[in-house]
Amino acid sequence: MKPCVLLADDEVFNLEILEELLDDYGFESDTAENGREAVELLTANPGKYQAVLLDRMMPGMGGIEVTHFIKQDVRLRMIPVIMQTAKATKQDIEEGLGAGILYYLTKPFAKEDLLAIVDTAVRYFYECQALCRELGNNRAKMPAEGSIEFRSLNEARNAATRLAGLAMDPDKVVVGLFELFVNAIEHGNLGIGFDYKSELQKSGGWLAEIERRLQLPENRHKKVSVGYQIQHGNVRYTAKDEGHGFNYREFLNISTKRSLNMYGRGIAIAKVLSFDRLDYLDPGNQVVAQTAAA
Repeated sequence: MKPCVLLADDEVFNLEILEELLDDYGFESDTAENGREAVELLTANPGKYQAVLLDRMMPGMGGIEVTHFIKQDVRLRMIPVIMQTAKATKQDIEEGLGAGILYYLTKPFAKEDLLAIVDTAVRYFYECQALCRELGNNRAKMPAEGSIEFRSLNEARNAATRLAGLAMDPDKVVVGLFELFVNAIEHGNLGIGFDYKSELQKSGGWLAEIERRLQLPENRHKKVSVGYQIQHGNVRYTAKDEGHGFNYREFLNISTKRSLNMYGRGIAIAKVLSFDRLDYLDPGNQVVAQTAAA
């Protein structure tokens, strides 16, 4: 089955262009000429869409308002939102990220940028769905305090699904935990920097490079350790890798400069969408996340 994208724009000509480009690439799409129509389609078909592409400025109900609606509905909140906008100022980005927007597409855009962003958003949706399914299959009872160690991506996924079960909203938390754990493995233990990861993602070589580096003699014994504790109605996760740290302050928020980059936003998204609080400790190889406990 082809992925389906909901397109919302008050300019019919823009919708026709978007629909044609996505169809040529192998996506299905539905269209809405304003925010209210988009909400009606989402409400009537909550399991249909793998991404939503919204125009920011629409009469009656704009893109930010539609995004708020999506993120407040438990049936829809995992759908990634891409915002079309003629500008992407620092204030716009902060408002959008707070609402739950994952990607920005600045007008006018190139065909390649549109397709790359939609493809990345759809892949993100499927990854979130897979994590939530695994969460449902990994409901082992855990004590109120303990620790877990892992070194590979598969082990990190298993740890995230187990630990998320301690939270009041595990579907939301599991995605954030996995983002933090992947960062600890790739950036921390294996030394894959942001620029190189972007190249690997574009070329499709990211997973292979992770596996290659895991087998290097200097990395074979490196682990990520995660301690957790439930106290006063909250669960607190502390993850520490064996790396030298990194400039985490650059990645806690999506900057104007990086707003159009498809990568390097996992930490910022986890901070805003998955946890009540997230703090990195210097030099950057330890992160503490907190949320309400189950």
